[in-house]
Amino acid sequence: MIAYVVAIILIAFIFDFSNGFHDSANSIATIVGTRVMSPLMAVVWAAIFNFAAAFTSSVAVAKAIGGGMINQSIVNPNVILAALLGAIGWNVITWYFGIPSSSSHALIGGYAGAAIARAGASGITWGEKWVETLSFIVASPIIGVAAGYTLMLIMFWLFRGWSGRRVDRLFRPGQFFSSALLSYSHGSNDAQKTMGVVVGLLVSVHPLFAHEQGWLHHLYLPTNDTIPSWLKLCAYTAISFGTLSGGWRIVHTMGSRITKLRPVGGFCSDTAGAATILLATAFGIPVSTTHTITGSIVGVGATQRLSAVRWGIAGRIVWAWILTIPASALMAAIAYYILAFIIPLK
Repeated sequence: MIAYVVAIILIAFIFDFSNGFHDSANSIATIVGTRVMSPLMAVVWAAIFNFAAAFTSSVAVAKAIGGGMINQSIVNPNVILAALLGAIGWNVITWYFGIPSSSSHALIGGYAGAAIARAGASGITWGEKWVETLSFIVASPIIGVAAGYTLMLIMFWLFRGWSGRRVDRLFRPGQFFSSALLSYSHGSNDAQKTMGVVVGLLVSVHPLFAHEQGWLHHLYLPTNDTIPSWLKLCAYTAISFGTLSGGWRIVHTMGSRITKLRPVGGFCSDTAGAATILLATAFGIPVSTTHTITGSIVGVGATQRLSAVRWGIAGRIVWAWILTIPASALMAAIAYYILAFIIPLK
């Protein structure tokens, strides 16, 4: 059983890695799309600031995932592994088709699907965190649209007498800052979700490690009140290396297919998205960076004219958002039934 638990922890970090390469597009799409950075330089830049969040961000989101969404009494290793398999499966499908779906909601959907497969509706803790999370599926892109639109209008007003070329020269270096801020906000929110799942796993099996010596003793976690330092560092390392691998199919969709961006637009969309994500993180809400940055890009594009936004692409993305939680939940439920048959646990 100890080997099984350790293997699941490693799979959780594989999910974290997939989150990084899947969602790296969120952090770098605009700065690559405006040609301020090369793709290679952009992913290195994003990975650095993903990892920087390990030392300064709170762990409120991790605690919400680890103890606020699923009835902890029904959690066992099969539930956690099924949740991860459902989320990874949906990430791979949407990455292959270049659709910017939410890794966060794939994990939440997978977790819920596995819990329901084991215990029915009672497996879910229907409370504040679910209300916040489901509300922000709708709210985060709307807030992103409003923030991106408003910030872009402010820039139009502030630099109304400037030529387009002069504005671009000013905001090209500004995109270094906005992209760094977005990457930091992505790391601060998304890496915590994997941390929360691992915490849920370790709490459910804590008697296994109570008397272990050496490095295995670090896996002993009787409650979800604290997040071990080793877990923080591993989660942020995994998501940072995932970002370094890039998600080029999604970069193309985010950076140029939704709307054409100039440096000032890239700066506004990144800054608006980052501010929204950091606000959610401060309140411990697991928010989708994909939803938020897509909304802010749409808001920036809409300041030119509504036809500047490719609504067909945006609509395809919205359908992916709607399907993410139920699709990953279904995949996780199937995975749970298979695992429960192969490895029956109490």
